Amino acid sequence: MSTTYTQLDDKLISFIKQQKMFFVATAPMSGDGHVNVSPKGYDAFRVISPTQVAYADLGGSGIETVAHARENGRITIMFCAVEGAALILRLYGKARVIQFDEPGFDAELARFPGFERARNIVFIDIERVADSCGWGVPFFEFKGERDQLKRAIEHRSRDEWAAKRYVSNAQSIDGLPGLVKAG
Repeated sequence: MSTTYTQLDDKLISFIKQQKMFFVATAPMSGDGHVNVSPKGYDAFRVISPTQVAYADLGGSGIETVAHARENGRITIMFCAVEGAALILRLYGKARVIQFDEPGFDAELARFPGFERARNIVFIDIERVADSCGWGVPFFEFKGERDQLKRAIEHRSRDEWAAKRYVSNAQSIDGLPGLVKAG
């Protein structure tokens, strides 16, 4: 049976801090658009308050989460225990995005040491929290972080990295605007 909460409590925050991975789900307003679910790793998630969380988005092959957040703000974050006691935790809320070249980004990025090349920071204002049993989630053993994403980001100069981001992340698969040069 699921329990719902209006905000995070100490027990849920402790659970979040123990997780090595989380999933982000978003969707466009259009019924013809694609629902997106993205796995995220690294130590990129922060609890800012009982009603607000954020994560540093290093990027990847698409820009769906950012495009959907900018279009409608709907977002769900899911954590699932793969070690220890079974538990699934979902955070439902409204997202807003700060892009790497926007005012205030560097100050907010200070929350995420080691993520100087984050593409965005995604903030979520929590509207609903729900847990569930997670009994169907198998056990896995954490062996370490993959380093390919960080290496792919860090081997370019900052200007080359930014230029590539504007081209490869210009729009979502549904044609929604993605990264746009701050003006």
